[in-house]
Amino acid sequence: MSKTETTTETTDTPGTTDAPETTDTDTGGQEAAGDLGSAGEQLSTAPQERAVPGSFGGPRAPGAGGALAWAGREVLGWTRWFWRQLTSMRVALILLFLLSLGAIPGSLIPQDSVDEVKVRTWKANNEFWTPVFEKLQLFDVYSSVWFSAIYILLFVSLIGCIVPRTWQFTGQLRGRPPGAPKRLTRLPVYTTWRTGAEPEAVREAALAMLKKRRFRAHVAGDAVAAEKGYLREVGNLLFHVALIVMLVAFAAGQLFKSEGGKLIVEGDGFANTLTQYDNFKSGSMFSVDELPPFSFTLDRFTGTYEPNGPQKGTPRTYEAAVTYTKGTEGEEQKGLIRVNEPLEIDGAKVYLLAHGYAPVVTVRDRKGDVVYKAAVPLLPVDSNVSSTGVIKVMDGYRDKAGKKEQLGFPAFFVPTFAGKGQGQMFSEFPALVFPALNLSAYHGSLGVDSGVPQNVYQLDTRKMKPFKDAKGGVFKQTLLPGETMKLPDGAGSITFEKEIKEWASFQISQQPGNGLALSGAIAAIAGLVGSLFIQRRRVWVRAVRGEDGVTVVEMAGLGRSESAKLPEELADLAVTLNAQAPTAPDPADPVDPVPAEGAEK
Repeated sequence: MSKTETTTETTDTPGTTDAPETTDTDTGGQEAAGDLGSAGEQLSTAPQERAVPGSFGGPRAPGAGGALAWAGREVLGWTRWFWRQLTSMRVALILLFLLSLGAIPGSLIPQDSVDEVKVRTWKANNEFWTPVFEKLQLFDVYSSVWFSAIYILLFVSLIGCIVPRTWQFTGQLRGRPPGAPKRLTRLPVYTTWRTGAEPEAVREAALAMLKKRRFRAHVAGDAVAAEKGYLREVGNLLFHVALIVMLVAFAAGQLFKSEGGKLIVEGDGFANTLTQYDNFKSGSMFSVDELPPFSFTLDRFTGTYEPNGPQKGTPRTYEAAVTYTKGTEGEEQKGLIRVNEPLEIDGAKVYLLAHGYAPVVTVRDRKGDVVYKAAVPLLPVDSNVSSTGVIKVMDGYRDKAGKKEQLGFPAFFVPTFAGKGQGQMFSEFPALVFPALNLSAYHGSLGVDSGVPQNVYQLDTRKMKPFKDAKGGVFKQTLLPGETMKLPDGAGSITFEKEIKEWASFQISQQPGNGLALSGAIAAIAGLVGSLFIQRRRVWVRAVRGEDGVTVVEMAGLGRSESAKLPEELADLAVTLNAQAPTAPDPADPVDPVPAEGAEK
């Protein structure tokens, strides 16, 4: 009943036509391609590349006079060639890959826009690589020149690719499926049979059947032309439009975003005003007036860790319990902030970034009067939360002559003290099991009145002198909770209180493009699924009267790419149509004569 032949179809390469190049077991592919004509063209919306006379890649215009005219044509030709390359799908995929590759350093290397403290720590631990990374802008990847260049080129490439494909696809939707090729036998899937039905009746039955199967179909000459699978191109275009939406969302997020960091000790609070931030960055289109009014207090930070085994010390729980208020007169509400589970308040999200310890210390002067008492946040330097920092007493202290003086105590804290008697001090577990605080003592001027900004976690000793111990070295001591270090010559004392608070650092950010980016991502996935699993194909049914007066029915199908489903679909269509136009007996088959009435059987 049927005959099946093979075809080789060209890939969807931007800048080339999508007309399939067919091959047959009996004749060459060129003859077959010529037979298909417009029937096999435009199964893809890829723009066609045509050579322009007098331009790069095209023949010279005869009699072109003058070097200036020739140079102008060459520049125009190169420009067109460059534009075709930039807007090709191949270059778009390369740029998308480069964009993904360029985002890797932003995930692995600390970023100034996320956590400046980690950036400073990284620079201090990698002094050799720091100048190189700074020149490559690896601490500000997403606002760097090279990342922006890739981003803009990808944006232009996608727009230049989508606009002509959309215009061409719109034209295809307005048109009708092309008429049947001259020789349907050249198509990859083909079947034929003879029927006693009239050709017009066969075509009407085929038209009704194809429309019922949701084909776009019409009668063209002696055949019915039908097409299906437009959602493939819709999915293809949707995928690329969604990429543009995601790029626009990213750009909007960079222009209108705001990000700020704040370190808060248990019991302290924060109000969302610019002066409250430890660091703050925003996009060029962001206004400080857009900061939503709210405040919150860190009630308690809870951190739990794996107690033993190969993952000993690995964090199991990081959560900050807060009390927050929306607006200036809103009611207090309770909230819980975990890693990757931010608290959202009036469009701003509060993320939990890091935590550490803040030992409570009390400093007394020569008379025993308290001149300083506070929880001092110290910065972790390892996974077991060994921490460093400085305790700075700026006011209230006087030396033995009654002159105002400032004190500085470099501090090293470990939550679980180990290494005693080994000449070193380190922590062997991140929880508060056996806390200890090592202090050194300096006096003089901290330099905070000079107007030059300085790191609150470091001590500038250029205008300070150390207190001396009995051996002439810097006076220092390791304290356990409740112990006191008395300064030499009765200069005062510092007490490590039994209360140890924890601190947490938060990032408060506004990203207006996040919702748009999520929508773009969902649309991109939907478009990708459609472009991968839907096949665009064409079917033709020709019914003509043969030389012997019997109708000959031919059915053939053509897809954009090879698929095992196309033969199955055409076979199903042929069986359905054959039921309405059954196969006529072959003239060569013998026909049993009908015996006359009364004849002997």
